[in-house]
Amino acid sequence: MGFAKLFSFIFQRDKVTIILFHDMDRDSAEQAFSYLSDRYNIIDLDSYIEAHYRKDYSTIPKNALIVTFDDGHIGNHKILPIVKKYNIPITIFLCASIIDTNRHFWFQYDNESLDKSKLKNETERRRLEILKESGFSVDIEFDYPQALSRTQIDEMSPYVNMQSHTLFHPILPKCSDSDAKKEIAKSKEILEHKYGFDINTIAYPNGDYSDRDIEIAKRAGYKCGITVDYGFNSLESDIFRLKRVSINDTEDINELIVKSSGLWAFLKSRNGKKQSYGYSESVKEY
Repeated sequence: MGFAKLFSFIFQRDKVTIILFHDMDRDSAEQAFSYLSDRYNIIDLDSYIEAHYRKDYSTIPKNALIVTFDDGHIGNHKILPIVKKYNIPITIFLCASIIDTNRHFWFQYDNESLDKSKLKNETERRRLEILKESGFSVDIEFDYPQALSRTQIDEMSPYVNMQSHTLFHPILPKCSDSDAKKEIAKSKEILEHKYGFDINTIAYPNGDYSDRDIEIAKRAGYKCGITVDYGFNSLESDIFRLKRVSINDTEDINELIVKSSGLWAFLKSRNGKKQSYGYSESVKEY
């Protein structure tokens, strides 16, 4: 993977790469964190945010990388020993009304009659109606949890930056104004008042966002918004539209190397895909 290393040196040296995982197992985390800690200077998200608002990039090292996880899956707790081993300051974006309950993520509801890709295009209320007709509701408590418990969160919080991923993981642009405001503002309130976290960042569920959602986030007191638009970040990047490199949890280390370096985007652009350095079509992830 020498070419990937060279490509990274040329295009990423003065950028900040933000990696996105969801629910990787311990073996995958061991392999990924070992590579990333050796290849990059891993920083915490708050360091980047502070540098942005100070307009001073001098504290950000070359080849800087931020590690993030979306949703708050219960499996994230299993990788805590790996996080501690490599001293990696990861950020987990939590769905505030799913953690510490037996409620489930709507996109993990197993029903063959549902086309989840089409559900994402429905209005929020219509999506909830369709899910309810199939037997799912965001308020149902199942026999087992899918998200982190309070005990697990408390154990992880000294090592992990916990931030907001809304309440129930809606598709924000499909929400009414009132629903979007509730999802964005209420999740911040819960995570701060119930859990004691300093919430300054929201990761838009599924990577979907609109100008309205960004404005709601600003008014709610967020300082940063993170997308799944592919690309790398600089001090001049829009702080409410930060880009990420989305990595499938099951991908092997070679795919991680290619994607995190920017080589993946370059090769796609050479093959005629809609992709260019610093931007690509959004890689939508749950």
